[in-house]
Amino acid sequence: MTKGKELLGVACLVLTAVWMGHYHGGYAWDSSPQQFNVHPLCMVMGLVFLYGDGVLVYRVFRNESKSSVKILHALLHMMALIISIVGLVAVFDVHNKHGFPNMNSLHSWCGMLTFILFLIQWLLGLGFFLFPWASTMLRRWYLPLHVFFGLVLLAMAVGSSLMGIAEKVIFSGLLPFAPEEVLANTLGLLLVCFGLLVGYVVTRDEFRRPPNPEEEALSVHFNTLSEDSRPSTP
Repeated sequence: MTKGKELLGVACLVLTAVWMGHYHGGYAWDSSPQQFNVHPLCMVMGLVFLYGDGVLVYRVFRNESKSSVKILHALLHMMALIISIVGLVAVFDVHNKHGFPNMNSLHSWCGMLTFILFLIQWLLGLGFFLFPWASTMLRRWYLPLHVFFGLVLLAMAVGSSLMGIAEKVIFSGLLPFAPEEVLANTLGLLLVCFGLLVGYVVTRDEFRRPPNPEEEALSVHFNTLSEDSRPSTP
């Protein structure tokens, strides 16, 4: 199941790269229209592919140490964040250079909202789980919200990507069933399948991390010490 997710993710990246590279002149970083092509590639790579990988690390590495998986989870999302920032800088720079308005479409509004919420989610995750400052009770309260909003953000990222694909196809003035339009629509369908597959794996009990008695014992001991020798509630 997870291998299928990876194949879908790679297919999305390849189609995005081919679409921008073959049909729109390739890539550059000189404020030209080719610099705009960096934007969709980075956003699909960052907020969809790498973000989806980060969401699934606890399912893929179910038998690895929890601390190692936690660090990998944070690093994948940090990579997604950096690549997304590059994609945003690329499009804003091109718009400003050529006098195009910024933030004037539903795609841009949803995309920016997704990015901002993703940044907040990442920072909260660092504060609550990787470098925990919050109490055990507060972390247990926030964990279901963290998981829920993780899936919501993936859905928002896929939805924003679909809006961007539709805008690009419309603005390109393509004829019905032109090869570029077929490629773009195929990319959209693959992005939807990728998001659905990630959501399915995350929400199925058979993919959950099995209980580790040793880790649970250490966690209870730490919680007892950090809660003034009062055991935490299950």
